[in-house]
Amino acid sequence: MTGFTVALVLVVATAVILRWRRPAWYWLAFGAVLAALRVLVRYVSVMDACGLTVPPSRWRLALARIANRPVPESRAPRILRVHLTRTGLVLRLKLRPGQDAFDVSAASDRLRHSFGMYGVTSRELRSGVVEVRMTGYDVLKRVQMPAKIDPAPMRVPVALREDGAVHYRDYRSVPHGLTLGATESGKSVYQRNLVAGLAPMDVALVGIDCKQGVELFPLARRFSALADNPDTALELLEALVTHMENVYQLIRAEQRITVNVPDAAIAADIWDLPEHLRPVPVVVLVDEVAELALFASKDEEKRRDRIITALVRLAQLGRAAGIYLEICGQRFGSELGKGITMLRAQLTGRTAHRVNDESSANMAFGDIAPDAVLAAIQIPTETPGIAVTGDSSGGWARIRAPHTSLRQAVNICNRHADRTPVLPVLAAFRPMVGSLAPASEPLAKATPATA
Repeated sequence: MTGFTVALVLVVATAVILRWRRPAWYWLAFGAVLAALRVLVRYVSVMDACGLTVPPSRWRLALARIANRPVPESRAPRILRVHLTRTGLVLRLKLRPGQDAFDVSAASDRLRHSFGMYGVTSRELRSGVVEVRMTGYDVLKRVQMPAKIDPAPMRVPVALREDGAVHYRDYRSVPHGLTLGATESGKSVYQRNLVAGLAPMDVALVGIDCKQGVELFPLARRFSALADNPDTALELLEALVTHMENVYQLIRAEQRITVNVPDAAIAADIWDLPEHLRPVPVVVLVDEVAELALFASKDEEKRRDRIITALVRLAQLGRAAGIYLEICGQRFGSELGKGITMLRAQLTGRTAHRVNDESSANMAFGDIAPDAVLAAIQIPTETPGIAVTGDSSGGWARIRAPHTSLRQAVNICNRHADRTPVLPVLAAFRPMVGSLAPASEPLAKATPATA
């Protein structure tokens, strides 16, 4: 009996320590099984209390009356599958007639309390089938990306969602994106994760960093073109417009519109072209877009108008030519001048880190997901990196990117420097870099790339 007591005390102590110091390990060792049993045992009563049951149908009532049996109970959605993950549980439910996916979504907070989980989210997979994802602990407190991800061209895993799923930046489905955030909100770390994820891919990176290049120039070995001031940025953007026109001429020449070619083989963008003819896709990263829109003289105003016009043209026409925009800034409102709202309307993907006022959150989500505005302004100061992401579908989620230091991002870019494509039209903007610095040497934000 003494040995059993000692073993029990050790198990309990281990569970307490793991829950405090390593919540993911605690979940996998103890929490997952306990949570699954709790959900299965309480399922029917919780669904009934949350209003997610339907009364028995008329034919069941009639059969019970004929057989002289008790009145059948209300029925909850049928569980199709229970799946354990490293962050929680995933329930796939078959809704009863008369139920809607919104009913489950509206009851998410009550389900979280009733099942004793950290978070509950739901989404409709198909008509009548809903997936409920439950997290057993705060996955955003200490972000750990899963070892296995779903690779795909132009699809970068950049953060972890609050439901434990990986958040991907997929340029094929969401070509252009806007990232907002106040100073020290984690915007730079998100951008580093994006560059580090794109570095191993066959893609040309183009950067515009008007803060004298302190953010992007340390990563210069993986960039095909860089600009560190508005004048150079204007020339670079107009060169990209020329490149876009050249790509469209190539697509026109290779469309293969003949009576002998099936419709599915007709080329309408670079991804329809044969691989040996396909131009390399280009991702344009703009750090602090307000520096491109501000002006203090007539000459600067003319330059600003040409810059915004080029950006709008790339946003409207660049997708089929394989040019994708990733624009970052602290604010992105109409006070930046004409053409800004037209540009914002083309940026489908929206990500907002901590902002200083509600109007900044409205700039990101007011026109696509009003519910996300409140979530964006509630991000606490002491948790940099947490952000709210959404798109034109109206859906949104809280995410957090894993912390990536500038040194780590530089090492990744240096490792894949041989994959940097040379675009003739952008050759004049290719950054000049010197010999590689030792990997162990500390690198501050303001350290130039040639140091």
